[in-house]
Amino acid sequence: MTSLPKQVRLVEVSPRDGLQNEKRPVAIEDRLRLIDDLGAAGLRYIEAGSFVSPQWVPQMAGSDELFARLSRRPGITYAALTPNMRGFEAALAAGIEEVAVFAAASESFSQKNINCSIAESLDRFAPVIEAAGQHGIRVRGYVSCVLGCPYEGEIRPQQVMPVARDLYQAGCYEVSLGDTIGVGTAGTTRRLFETVAREVPRAQLAGHFHDTYGQALANIYASLLEDIAVFDSSVAGLGGCPYASGASGNVASEDVLYLLDGLGVETGIDLDRLIQAGVRICNVLGRDNGSRVARARLASSTPACS
Repeated sequence: MTSLPKQVRLVEVSPRDGLQNEKRPVAIEDRLRLIDDLGAAGLRYIEAGSFVSPQWVPQMAGSDELFARLSRRPGITYAALTPNMRGFEAALAAGIEEVAVFAAASESFSQKNINCSIAESLDRFAPVIEAAGQHGIRVRGYVSCVLGCPYEGEIRPQQVMPVARDLYQAGCYEVSLGDTIGVGTAGTTRRLFETVAREVPRAQLAGHFHDTYGQALANIYASLLEDIAVFDSSVAGLGGCPYASGASGNVASEDVLYLLDGLGVETGIDLDRLIQAGVRICNVLGRDNGSRVARARLASSTPACS
């Protein structure tokens, strides 16, 4: 059997990618509590907010206040999405230590999502990445629709490779490949990483899977076989994509952790405390918990929230 990575880093995206898709804005106090709960569970990378126009993403309004009030735990990276220079400057003023930019592997999705072509989006990110380097701030890159697009259908790995390469060469230390509408399978996932790894080292690649077709965990396992050791996930499966009709949420962090624990892969995350974090935020949102592992555990004994 192919050896698996001994350690995996989970990038927790629920405070940003998860909450930005809720129908109503979440109070900053609740966002802060979620972030603190996640840190207490052992997450070491938390995407805490987004510096975008509140006109487009009202759920992320107040990210400057959130970062000003954030109680930072040692050893945790608190990152934010910054799609343009205006967002980066706001993030810089808020004391952000790491930012993220995002592109797409689909021209149609790029136009629908950020109103520009793929090439134009990369040009837009160039000054952000350059300015971040000048201030010693690391930049993480995202590529959406790497296995399928709601407008174009199947996306070939050869379409993804140049976008991931350009982000990496521009200065992104890591590029996360996102199955935005969750249509990938283990086979297409392995082919994706095999192809993209010709231009971007595997150590600089991450996986971001949605569970629309119930394949997210299988795709993560397939990625592990390709020596990928970083995965984005969202507690309680929060999130989705407002530009991809019918796409279910991100894969639940609890479910990914259960898989990794069973494989003997180290993460440093406490599953019980992670479940508690999911329970609390779901209670705030008044929604069902999207984690199968959490639901199974809660069916036998409900974790106490302090």
